[in-house]
Amino acid sequence: MVNCGLLTNMNEPVPLKNIEVDLQVQGHVATVTSTLKYINEEDNTLEAVFVFPMPSGAALCHFSAKIADQEIVAEVQEKQEAREQYDDALSSGEQAFLLEESEESADVFRLSVGSLPPHQSAAVTFIYIIELSVQADHSLQFCLPAVLNPRYTPAGTGGGIVSEITSSSTGIPYSLSFTAHINSPNPITKVESKCPLEPLMFVNTDHTKAKVSLGAGHMFDRDVELYLYYQNPHQLTAIVEAGAPAAESGSLMGDPVVMVSFYPEFPESVMSSMSKCGEFVFVMDRSGSMSCNMHNGPGERIDCARDTLLLLLKSLPMDCYFNIYGFGSHYSSFFPKSVQYNQDTMEKAMQKVKEMQADMGGTEILPALKHIYKQPCISNHPRQLFIFTDGEVGNTKDVLHCVKSNAKFHRCFSFGIGEGASSELITGLAENSCGHAQFITGTDRMQAKVMQSLRYALQPAVTDITEDWFGLSFSHLSPKIKSMFHGQRALIYAQLKGKECQNPDAKGKISVQYRLGGQKVTNSVDFFLKPVENTGMAIHRLGARSLIRSLERDERVDGADKDALKARVVKLSKQCGVSSSHTAFIAVHKGNKQAVKGPLVKRRIPTPVMMGRSIRLGSSPWAPSTYSSFSTKMKGFFSSCTIKSQVCCATPSYSSLTMSDSMDIDCGTTDYNSCRRSDNNRERKVFMDIDCGPTVYNSCRRSDNNRETPKTRKDPMMELISLQKASGCWEIGSTLAEVFGKTEKELIEKIPAQVKPDVWATLLALIWLHGFKIDAQVEWQFLAMKAVSWIHSHKMVNQSECIQAGNSLLGCQVTEDALCL
Repeated sequence: MVNCGLLTNMNEPVPLKNIEVDLQVQGHVATVTSTLKYINEEDNTLEAVFVFPMPSGAALCHFSAKIADQEIVAEVQEKQEAREQYDDALSSGEQAFLLEESEESADVFRLSVGSLPPHQSAAVTFIYIIELSVQADHSLQFCLPAVLNPRYTPAGTGGGIVSEITSSSTGIPYSLSFTAHINSPNPITKVESKCPLEPLMFVNTDHTKAKVSLGAGHMFDRDVELYLYYQNPHQLTAIVEAGAPAAESGSLMGDPVVMVSFYPEFPESVMSSMSKCGEFVFVMDRSGSMSCNMHNGPGERIDCARDTLLLLLKSLPMDCYFNIYGFGSHYSSFFPKSVQYNQDTMEKAMQKVKEMQADMGGTEILPALKHIYKQPCISNHPRQLFIFTDGEVGNTKDVLHCVKSNAKFHRCFSFGIGEGASSELITGLAENSCGHAQFITGTDRMQAKVMQSLRYALQPAVTDITEDWFGLSFSHLSPKIKSMFHGQRALIYAQLKGKECQNPDAKGKISVQYRLGGQKVTNSVDFFLKPVENTGMAIHRLGARSLIRSLERDERVDGADKDALKARVVKLSKQCGVSSSHTAFIAVHKGNKQAVKGPLVKRRIPTPVMMGRSIRLGSSPWAPSTYSSFSTKMKGFFSSCTIKSQVCCATPSYSSLTMSDSMDIDCGTTDYNSCRRSDNNRERKVFMDIDCGPTVYNSCRRSDNNRETPKTRKDPMMELISLQKASGCWEIGSTLAEVFGKTEKELIEKIPAQVKPDVWATLLALIWLHGFKIDAQVEWQFLAMKAVSWIHSHKMVNQSECIQAGNSLLGCQVTEDALCL
């Protein structure tokens, strides 16, 4: 494995000494300032190149570096101009820094650093602004991620960006300090984290301002997550941010900007209303990386995916339509077209799910999506896609454009599996189709989050959303909200205009109207137009980011005036100091804007940048791979192997590879290809560092013909779920009895008089779920609803006595009310 951090000429690491993170929260948005401190212990001057990912929707607004006693501060310029200035500086022996978005995806940045003198320190500071996500318990989440998974690039699209997952505790030790300052319109009730925190400190009497720090000793071997809880979370709130005094009046940065938080509340009557129609298309990532274990979680990703599909199949309403697609380097579907849901089609799909493996190579989702969109829609059955992936793709923008172009005909529920799933891809899939995005990380159960999204898909949504701004002159910065699901929140940004904004006593009012469950609802809020205190420019810059992203999406529309849109994006980006696809940060010396001269030594550097992520440039247009070292790596790795076979590399560059010990290696265009090595004596899984064009970190497996890996016992709840019929009932059998810890004979002997065996079996299943798996109710609630409906249709006699008998048999105390019977 490649070491983390800055590297010496001998490929030895230069320690990352310290990371300092300061978080400033203003309501639902946060400003993150991260400073990394390095020391170059080489005798040579280095040019460092490293890549870091940004959270989706974040606005990068500052970059600076202090090398020795000189400080360099970045400014935004048009991208080509910035590149030319950077190249000119390097050719003149001067120092320069370049920071720009990846061409493939907006959440990846490349930082080219000029000369770092020998034995000198370097402190690099990034500032970005981001909206905090809303959780199911109404808290706001901030996450400082610790890892980034490899990013797959489809064949023919050029290089990509990849990373190596390495725990900081096993790499180079460095310290992390983290402090959060929280300011909210509503009182703060508590702050929680999975990491140890210092006690929460309130800095005013009404508890609208607080401070909290990360506890000492955190090794950054897992994400740093904060959960913020405010009073009255569904209340419409508005925060006004004053314009910059030095900015031109009438410009975006010169005028006040208001941010309105809209988080509609769903009454219980709506929550219990479920649709029985729909075409449900499940799109599952079956690339090789899905054979990896869940980070800090049990089992392989593909195993969890199979259980999730099983749960979805059991929870679908009768007579809806469904299909299941798998994608990798190619795609396939269970059925030629979506089929009606019944016992026969469900059983056929279940059999295919059981056979599903992570054996389809790379991560190319676009061809599968294009095929799905070409299929005719089914009348009165709205199409809903459920997309699962653990990776990232190099053509994210093309994928999102395809989804947006078909948004009128479907909505998408997307799921990022593992800490490294692309936030730009996952959230973009949902945002461009009025859907919902979820991330499954750590010990999260995929099934629980997926079933939450299925509830959204079956429930009424907030629609017909309109706004009234009373007596205000304004300009929208954020796109129109089309629909919202339970648990979703929207932030509305607007630039306020007019002289009334200069009056400290002037007030504004906004009213948001919408339709939910056939009812019209109105929420309103009054607010002062002139802010009482300076809150920084976070709201301005996020508003600018929202507008820039909308303009960039418009550029991809056929017939758009692309030159005019680009010019407007560049102007906004430079004016607001916010990155875009057409601009880059170019760094110059603070004050005199002169560059320091000195020889440069180029490096390819993996580095845990501001978020502790270990990243390595592979076959990238920014750092071309040197394939000459491939043979040496392979020989070293297999020096003790005796297995000999053929080498098959589709990439021509590898045709001349020579190794003393060779194996079956199918590089092609896939990432995480699974290469099997046979050995009659033992079984082990080996991870290799192999650069195969777009192919990275192939995982080679050795099978053992004499020893099988012990199979883990199937989760009894999933076993019970697998036995349910499409109609919602269960039938008595030995497998069902085993789940209950009984024999089939015991179940039959206890059947109450005049009760049919399948009604008895279905009742026992419901009692068992409520009695032993109530904590997982979000996962089985829909199949339980089907079971209750089925029992009602069969008119169970002596219902109370039957429930009492079932409780006695299973050792439970579940009430009739709890069963909803």
